[in-house]
Amino acid sequence: MKRIILFGLSLLAGTGLFAQQETPATYKLYGFIRNYAVFDTREVNAGTQDLYFYMPKDEKLVDGTDMNAVPTFRMFSLTTRLGLNVSGYQFGDMKVGGAVEADFYCMNGSVATLRMRQAYVGLTWDDVAGHKLLLNVGQTWHPMAVDMPHITNLETGAPFNPFNRSPQVMAHYSLGKATLTGGFIFPMQFLPIGPDGKSVNYNKYGLVPEMYLGIAYASGGFTGKVGVDLFTSKPRYTKGLSDRLVAVSPFVFGQYTQGKFQIKAKSILAQSGEHMNLLSGYGVSKVLSDGSYEYTPMRDWASFISCQYGKKVQFLATVGYMKQLGTTKDLVSTDLLWINTSAATSINEAFRFTPTIAWNIGKLTVSIEYNATAARFGRGERNARGLYGDGKWILNNRIENMVKFNF
Repeated sequence: MKRIILFGLSLLAGTGLFAQQETPATYKLYGFIRNYAVFDTREVNAGTQDLYFYMPKDEKLVDGTDMNAVPTFRMFSLTTRLGLNVSGYQFGDMKVGGAVEADFYCMNGSVATLRMRQAYVGLTWDDVAGHKLLLNVGQTWHPMAVDMPHITNLETGAPFNPFNRSPQVMAHYSLGKATLTGGFIFPMQFLPIGPDGKSVNYNKYGLVPEMYLGIAYASGGFTGKVGVDLFTSKPRYTKGLSDRLVAVSPFVFGQYTQGKFQIKAKSILAQSGEHMNLLSGYGVSKVLSDGSYEYTPMRDWASFISCQYGKKVQFLATVGYMKQLGTTKDLVSTDLLWINTSAATSINEAFRFTPTIAWNIGKLTVSIEYNATAARFGRGERNARGLYGDGKWILNNRIENMVKFNF
């Protein structure tokens, strides 16, 4: 038996399996220490001590006085970040890298605790049918969220820009100036809404992962992207029900860089995009004879345009706009409608303007940002497409100071 095993191993060695060249990996610690000081002119819907800002709160009138028109101030270091980059490892023709990244964003009472942001492996082959192939496996940014506006606040433009990091298998295939991207995504930290609130179970029992397909083109100072996201889930995952939500969300992105100047813009027509931190959702359009539901996604149009100029002293500005467009079909009942609860579900449209000035002193950055966010809260009853009638605009003024040291 021993001779047979040795003979088999010699055959494998002859095929070159054990003859591959192996290059050891290199490691680099990175991160930053970041502190925020924030002032708001009224109460807001926001996550983690009001630092991750979504929208202002609607009026809360008591004897004619708006109880939400109360200014607030706070200071945080929650988003201080630690990361480890791994690169340089190579086995044969395959290059392997990756990253593990964490910050102190989660709260345990009044104490900030460590949480994982990213943890992925990148596999690269330089010659697959004459072109480069990169395969990312693990938790990292959603392809629609990667390109963010010029902004220093924590939410980086949400809900005017998709915000999502999720476990995924995503392939990037280079074709000269163009790159094809496609793969599968599974929600974890950023969850869809449904009958049981925000939950991973809608996708866990739905069995079909979220899918993305897109193409990017880069030439000179220009980069352009178009893509489409297919999201499917089972809002009611009880055995015997054939419930299935299907939502399709296309997007387009463009960026141009010339010297110290850069401008970028993105627009997404999201269906049921609440797992991407958009103010979206879905409802029931039909009840079948077996008790199963047919679903209709809520459409949400979200866009931004932003620019930046300078190096040591930088001037940044972002304008964002979002609007609820209603469900694709009539609802059987507005009671069977689920919308992102991160902000008031009565918001019909919203606008944001954020001018910023930042001073870069080596690895130290100090910035002052003004954030004007206005939301139009609907009034009356929802119509058959889930929309409220015309309502009132509510404005919050936020002034934010950031001090960040990169290492």
